[in-house]
Amino acid sequence: MVKKYDWYPADDAAKKAPKRHTPKAPKLRASIAPGTVLILLAGRFRGKRVVCLKQLKSGLLAVTGPYKVNGVPLKRVNQVYTLSTSLKVDVSAVKAAVTDETFAKEAKAKRSRSQKFFAENAPKSTTSDARKKLQKEVDSAILGKLKDKMQLKYLGARFSLTKNDAPHAMKF
Repeated sequence: MVKKYDWYPADDAAKKAPKRHTPKAPKLRASIAPGTVLILLAGRFRGKRVVCLKQLKSGLLAVTGPYKVNGVPLKRVNQVYTLSTSLKVDVSAVKAAVTDETFAKEAKAKRSRSQKFFAENAPKSTTSDARKKLQKEVDSAILGKLKDKMQLKYLGARFSLTKNDAPHAMKF
């Protein structure tokens, strides 16, 4: 037995698209502000100290080493993977516009089958000149504000914990 309906939808009636949730950028942690020195907790540069430049539209943080001091380039980092310190660096001199589009991947050349198999023939990945120029602009502005030798040494030093360290009791 089939239930009879009084009304049937038309085949050509436009159906409303469901509302999609667009995620908003997360709120910035109270201990993080532009100029705060952060310790990276994950990734290739874990344990390195970096200077926070700003929060991007995506919610990620734009940070830099400076590259000359500790080898960390201008990069994006999720604030979850950082530890805030009490040291602040003046970043008001940084005039370079850093956005999420700055970090977009460049189109790479297609690799042939032999290049995929033999690694030595593969095209080398290089950093673009625009990216190098941006890195120099940002680093020179930050290094100009770092006059104290101890601050430079602190930024260059790597952070690590040993067996008897209690991170919850530390003041960074």
